[in-house]
Amino acid sequence: MMTRTETKQNSMELVNIEDLVPENHLVRKLDKYIDFKFIYDLVEPYYCHDNGRASIDPVILFKIMFLSYIFGIRSIRQTIKEIQVNMAYRWFLGLNITDPVPHFTTISKNYVRRFKDTNVFEEIFNEILHQAPKHN
Repeated sequence: MMTRTETKQNSMELVNIEDLVPENHLVRKLDKYIDFKFIYDLVEPYYCHDNGRASIDPVILFKIMFLSYIFGIRSIRQTIKEIQVNMAYRWFLGLNITDPVPHFTTISKNYVRRFKDTNVFEEIFNEILHQAPKHN
């Protein structure tokens, strides 16, 4: 007997994003062993505190670049496309299923306007290298 599945794309379900990420996924290990909160102190001098629009969380921006590097995604544009559909990536970034993913130009504009000619990226890389061996 052949079974036919009725389409359910318009159904609503209550899901916990935590349950959608396998326990052994690399992003869980990264999240467990690297505390990315140090990024706030590093980038604070590059943000204006009394005017302008609210920024996207800088930890999310740097984690996006980290995902791109770790998983060998060749462009930020493609990384953003992957984040839109990959629940493990969303979980790592702290985004819910319905949260918007930052536009790829936001990342490039931050680099050009805010972090160009700084050593922020090197400092973040060094701190991650500093934290990683502590968990072998």
